[in-house]
Amino acid sequence: MSAQSYRIGVLVPHCHRLSAAAALAAVALLQPVCLRPAAAQSATGQSPNWFVPGQPKPAAGAAPAAPRTVARPTPRPQPVPAPAEQQGAEQDAPPPPPNIQLPPVPELPALPKGVTPPAAVIGVLGVPEVMHASTAAQAVEKVIGERREKLNQDAQKEQATWRDMQQSLASQRASLSPDQIRAKERELQERITSAQRQFRDRNRIIQEAAQVALGQIERTLIAVIRQVAESRGMNLVLHRAQVALNINEFDITDQVAEQINKVLPTVGISPDGQEPTAANLAPIPVAQAAPAATPAVTPAATAPAPEAAAQPPKKK
Repeated sequence: MSAQSYRIGVLVPHCHRLSAAAALAAVALLQPVCLRPAAAQSATGQSPNWFVPGQPKPAAGAAPAAPRTVARPTPRPQPVPAPAEQQGAEQDAPPPPPNIQLPPVPELPALPKGVTPPAAVIGVLGVPEVMHASTAAQAVEKVIGERREKLNQDAQKEQATWRDMQQSLASQRASLSPDQIRAKERELQERITSAQRQFRDRNRIIQEAAQVALGQIERTLIAVIRQVAESRGMNLVLHRAQVALNINEFDITDQVAEQINKVLPTVGISPDGQEPTAANLAPIPVAQAAPAATPAVTPAATAPAPEAAAQPPKKK
């Protein structure tokens, strides 16, 4: 084993904490109850010839009356209110199932003996690393990133135009009639609504283009993984992130990345501003591939919503 190198994953243990309600209940039950016995008064050195003010003092020869012991009631532990989290969990907890006598489980006959599966020959693959090394994925990342950056710049310019129109309307409000003010406000509102709709459409088209391009890579990647696994005699391939420990001989990431670059150096993508179709997919030049510095783009990333732009001034 010393000649083999390993990949070790991080194992995070689970932490258990003591319930706050149980701790408070334990403190309440352990509180001491102090009762002073009557015999303790004589031990303090006080004279037994004590008297109560307002009552006649006993004679000198009379026997001292036995002091009365007042028994204090033992305080009962008060119920400790459960924390808010525990009360909410108790309210959300489903009611217990009804106690119903269920019929017995039927006796299952033995099935005919089937074919025993072969012994597992395991391989390990890091899909993010393969996408990071793919020239086609790098090209898609660069093209989609440029389109999103252009969309952001256009949205910022349009928002600046809206602000200028609002300021111009505010400065001219004193010299305009109410009809003219309403007309300019309506014009500004229509421009904002139209621009927001256009930005949403452009953002949707960019996402669809990224999905189509990455779908081509994903489809080919599945075939390449099967090809490499069969060449190594493997019948089970696991994700590297799910494996805590493995030796390098199990890992086929580099071989898969090398093979997919040979089979699919680039993919087709629709022109900017056009919805992707089977007819308008043009291959991306490999020279446009971005350097492998960031993970490949995913369709989930979206441009900032243009709805956050300034709104027209309210009518007075």
